Amino acid sequence: MELTRDLVEGEVIPRAAEMEARAEFPRELFRTLGKAGLLGLAYPEELGGGGQPYEVYLQVLEEIGRGWAGLGVGVSVHTLSCFPVAQWGSAQQQARFLPDLLGGDLLGAYCLSEAHSGSDAAALSSKAVKDGEDYVVHGAKAWVTHGGHADFYNLMVRTGDEGPAGISCLLADKDTPGLLPQPPERKMGMRSSHTATIVLDGARVPADRLIGCEGDGFKIAMSALDSGRLGIAAVAVGVAQAAMELATSYAKERKQFGRSIAEFQGVTFLLADMATQIEAARALYLVAARLKDRGKPYGPQASMAKLFATDMAMQVTTDTVQVLGGAGYVEDFAAERYFREAKVMQIFEGTNQVQRIVIGRSLTRT
Repeated sequence: MELTRDLVEGEVIPRAAEMEARAEFPRELFRTLGKAGLLGLAYPEELGGGGQPYEVYLQVLEEIGRGWAGLGVGVSVHTLSCFPVAQWGSAQQQARFLPDLLGGDLLGAYCLSEAHSGSDAAALSSKAVKDGEDYVVHGAKAWVTHGGHADFYNLMVRTGDEGPAGISCLLADKDTPGLLPQPPERKMGMRSSHTATIVLDGARVPADRLIGCEGDGFKIAMSALDSGRLGIAAVAVGVAQAAMELATSYAKERKQFGRSIAEFQGVTFLLADMATQIEAARALYLVAARLKDRGKPYGPQASMAKLFATDMAMQVTTDTVQVLGGAGYVEDFAAERYFREAKVMQIFEGTNQVQRIVIGRSLTRT
């Protein structure tokens, strides 16, 4: 954690505001994190990873998110993108791809959503047809984090009939003919974390890039999302922590009516609620991570952590803007950026309404 904090304080925080303002993708920072061994922490050493418990990885991710949400989300997405090969790939695929994937030399992207199938992921329509030694893929994947910058793409595509059983996972290189990243979306927040549509216009992916078997794609996608939701929860806690630290510091320095505003109960109650909610969210994601580390089912707990942490981050960043008053609404302070960054965390990796469905089903299924 000391290494991570040093990197965040020395390399990440000083760059965050400017690069966000310019919507500049932080590719070199990903390389720096990779060289420090932080991009493959959660995977076994024998596969080229760091061999760390998921609990440790998430605490590192929280610290990166405290420094810069866009970078923290990027690390989470990269870790998610390594999952299909690490958990479902053959021994040959793991030996061939994982050292570079986990070492940070290659940056990953995860292509599940489409324009018409976001929460209803099983309705995706991008189609892959076997043609000799290749799959030929037509369609488009939407909302792809790292789109246009990634070195490899996990493509969830339809190789069979309608529904979950017809979906497969292909690992495609960025130079795959017919894989065409579109211009990045113009977003409310996390502008340096580029999100783009990937058009698949007869993209030819070698058949040996099929991960698992045909029809395994939906199972791969859903199992990956459980761990990915914990990553988003950790980043959300990091953003909220940064916002609370800013609000506390400002409240102690800002004076009104002859004393610091931190002495007013209306402000201290806001700060107290922030601190309590952050600790609760942190405890939730750590409980889920410990279940995962012990090989226990943790899907509902991952959804609870993602739901609570991201709603909490939205509330904490809203209250931080309020504590700063007018100063919270201008770009001179990071409060407005934290506010904009928190909003999307309630949406991606499954909206918080979807998380409630997952949690409810876990309680009521027989």
